[in-house]
Amino acid sequence: MGHTRRAKVAFMKLVAGNSNRPLAEAISAYLNVPLAKAQVKRFADMEVFVEIQENVRGEDVFIIQSTSFPTNDHLMELLIITDALRRASARRITAVIPYFGYARQDRKSASRAPISAKLVANLITHAGVDRVLTLDLHAGQIQGFFDIPTDNLFSAPILARDIKERLDGGNRMVVSPDVGGVVRARALAKRIDAQLAIVDKRRERPGESEVMNIIGDVEGRSCILVDDIVDSGGTLVNAAEALLANGAKEVYAYITHGVLSGGAVARIAGSKLKELVITDSIMPTEAVKVAHNIRVISIASLMGEAIGRTATESSVSSLFD
Repeated sequence: MGHTRRAKVAFMKLVAGNSNRPLAEAISAYLNVPLAKAQVKRFADMEVFVEIQENVRGEDVFIIQSTSFPTNDHLMELLIITDALRRASARRITAVIPYFGYARQDRKSASRAPISAKLVANLITHAGVDRVLTLDLHAGQIQGFFDIPTDNLFSAPILARDIKERLDGGNRMVVSPDVGGVVRARALAKRIDAQLAIVDKRRERPGESEVMNIIGDVEGRSCILVDDIVDSGGTLVNAAEALLANGAKEVYAYITHGVLSGGAVARIAGSKLKELVITDSIMPTEAVKVAHNIRVISIASLMGEAIGRTATESSVSSLFD
């Protein structure tokens, strides 16, 4: 899918929260549907205030809002926008959440720990959302945490197209940075007709640094690390070093969600990674924009196409065939 405009869909409204205004505007341009007039602001004590400033009665409304940093603020905006639309008699409300925060808390990791992803799903559902549209969920089973229809889109077609345009076909090798990400990496490898390698991390004894074993022959290859989230960047940087130590020619990383918290951008800029490619599911910071080896590609056409198909009751899954 290119960035050409789509035919305008009647009876559809787009409402943007504050989490990623540039992405919302790009989706609006793709769909040829203006963003609805709405105020999403803060009172002096930082309470969220929302006012929808045009008629939405009987309309099919899509709220575009990633629950990225500051996660709780953006989640609260989503819930309050939903409540405002529900009370304004919108016919159907779809939460378009390009990056779903709290997704990494999808199971009890220790005794007496919460399953926060399920709690967030409950909050969104009870606020009055009718369906959810999201991208590359950290764990597929989170779809089952919602009791409403949930479409989990995949960035793989966009990433695969970019890889094919930029990297030598015969020399590419897709690498999963851990055993848990093998299914995602294999799906991308199949799309670009490349072989698969795996970084196996293990800590022999507590307190010792991790040993990284590479499963697969990466000698002389252009390696592409693939994952859904890059946060601190530590795993990526270490995996890149391990691959180069095993004879890889160069190492790229293609990651859907650039969380990049703390000193992550500086860590990646100072690493041996040739390039980190992320999507704009999370609004890039100024540091990301100026980093010499980080590039952002847009998901606006993918999200816009999925929104358009949802509005016209067309197939969304056929986007990925």
